[in-house]
Amino acid sequence: MKISRVNLYHLRMTLQTPFETSFGRIQTRDSILIEAFEDGLAGYGECVADRDPGYSYETAETAWHVLRDFLVPAVLGKDLDSPAAMQVHAKFVRGHSMAKSGLEMALWDLQGKREGRSLCEMLGGVRTKVEVGVSVGIQESAQALVQTVDGYLAQGYSRIKIKIKPGRDVAEAQAVRRAYPNLRLQVDANSAYSLETASNLLPLDDLGLLLIEQPLAEDDLWDHSRLQKRFSTPICLDESILSVRHARQALEMGACKIINIKVGRVGGLSEAIAIHDLCQARGTPVWCGGMLETGVGRAANLALASLPDFRLPGDISASDRYYADDITHQRFTLNPDSTIDVPDGPGLGVTIDSTALERATLKSLSLP
Repeated sequence: MKISRVNLYHLRMTLQTPFETSFGRIQTRDSILIEAFEDGLAGYGECVADRDPGYSYETAETAWHVLRDFLVPAVLGKDLDSPAAMQVHAKFVRGHSMAKSGLEMALWDLQGKREGRSLCEMLGGVRTKVEVGVSVGIQESAQALVQTVDGYLAQGYSRIKIKIKPGRDVAEAQAVRRAYPNLRLQVDANSAYSLETASNLLPLDDLGLLLIEQPLAEDDLWDHSRLQKRFSTPICLDESILSVRHARQALEMGACKIINIKVGRVGGLSEAIAIHDLCQARGTPVWCGGMLETGVGRAANLALASLPDFRLPGDISASDRYYADDITHQRFTLNPDSTIDVPDGPGLGVTIDSTALERATLKSLSLP
């Protein structure tokens, strides 16, 4: 594989409804679409860095800079024997996992198109459809939250995740549990608590939750290991797991019982597979997190979630959960059994709607 040109598109897309977490409320989402060319073929990848440095220090602007000035020049014209080989050329760039992930994804798409194989097949997926759930942002009140959950259950989602933060946590979860005693329910704190304030979450242990996601700091493992000892509910780590090394350390110290794998957070599909394989070998379930992706990133998530150790429903959801006007021709829809079909076309299995792309593009650049 030898990349001759890369186009970058800085996108801003309007969400169907505002989305609020412990670090803020958004109505629009930024991302970068990466278009890589080889021998007349184009592969696409999505860098999920958003406008603001809330979930991560990476933003769309910092990712643009790193892609333009470092990562793309490092691979242009190089002989790459696999998409993962990009990581060797990018090793001199410390961090910036979302930028690296987007570029690597485009190379996976290219390889699949060249070989006539789907990403699911290349990754070793074992499912043609994957279980999904929906992530519900913080609402105006517990009553409003229950009403929102009602709507998603009516659409066919069978697993609900609710965002929490101090003062908007136990009562909300209890309200949803009272309304739906048998619902597969989990909560996500996005690092909103300290080891001391997390004591307020102990009543969650009585609600039969699937998991409590990332209650403590985004760079913490040790305090999570102390907190897990106080809860019977599994703690799941998200922001704290940036690599297979972090995953190994977390499991060895008992910092969690479940791991959320996000392709952008860990730096690419190759690292995501390594984390999956480690967890599978150790009997630890994983699930696929979401970053409000376009159809490009959503296709990659579905392929990844088809691997065998993805034993919990992912935050992937249907296309219309997020955008009325996506940039891919393909729309991913929810099946009656709360699953979404895994794309089976070559590469990611999606094509770009050039008109929608033009509407969403703030700026573009061709390299070289």
